[in-house]
Amino acid sequence: MLSSRKIAVLMGGPGSEREVSLASGKAVLKALLGLGLDATPVDVTSTSIELPPGVDLAFNLIHGTFGEDGQLQAAMEKLGVPYTGAGVESSRKAFDKNLAKAAFVAAGVPTPKSEIVDVSNGVRLPSFSVPFVVKAPCQGSSVGVHIVKDSAKAMAAMEDAARYGNEILVEEFVSGYELTVAILDDQAYPVVHIIPPDGEYDFSSKYPWLSGGKGSQYVCPAALDETTTRKVQEAALAAHRALGIEVYSRVDVLLDDQGHPFVLEANTIPGMTETSLLPKSAAAAGISFPELCQRIGELSLKARSC
Repeated sequence: MLSSRKIAVLMGGPGSEREVSLASGKAVLKALLGLGLDATPVDVTSTSIELPPGVDLAFNLIHGTFGEDGQLQAAMEKLGVPYTGAGVESSRKAFDKNLAKAAFVAAGVPTPKSEIVDVSNGVRLPSFSVPFVVKAPCQGSSVGVHIVKDSAKAMAAMEDAARYGNEILVEEFVSGYELTVAILDDQAYPVVHIIPPDGEYDFSSKYPWLSGGKGSQYVCPAALDETTTRKVQEAALAAHRALGIEVYSRVDVLLDDQGHPFVLEANTIPGMTETSLLPKSAAAAGISFPELCQRIGELSLKARSC
């Protein structure tokens, strides 16, 4: 039970998603304190973490680099402190888009066709033609992601992604509905339909309060028939399981015009403000934001055998 635990809410981090993480951390901290729990904020500014004395649980809200790639998880295990969410190996695998793609293919999870382009000896284009999607291998929140529909812009997209790593994932472009599915305790929750203002779900449309751009619209539950909803949820759950993710995740899925789902990625530390997508999905299932935070904490303690 969390009522007897001292909780450190880890937020910020040294990566490109620091501001988003701070928002998630503050929201979760407020929820935990509102439940009467012993929770303390910890602003992580580097890969070196100092926890307050006597911490029983690290509630990890650090998105992206360090928090989501297995490094923080390994540090907590070295300290002997239980932490929320995915473990070391599942975090590493889910965060690296190339490793995740390989796991999806091996498990038969529906996912767009792809190619890994090695740019260690110079940036080059993929073997297939536009349209395609360029993805930096180990970034989140659409950092280093480009939808290329004009061949004249292809090299610039590859060069930008190459700033983040030598092996760029390039996927065939799938046109359709942008969906996301929350997974908690091996159960798929109501599907969220994401409607970007300009047709592209990028950093600006995800976080208009940071970028000054136009925000996306969200419909939950998505207006899908029962059969299609089940197909999308099953694909998301299959991806979650293929990566071995513990406790919870949020899986992004594209639904094409023929009603076929294509899994894009699984987020092991998804946004956790009250208006973020995982909380929206949980709310549609009747779970309040404070209750969601509490469940994540308790399930994580159970997963860490504490």
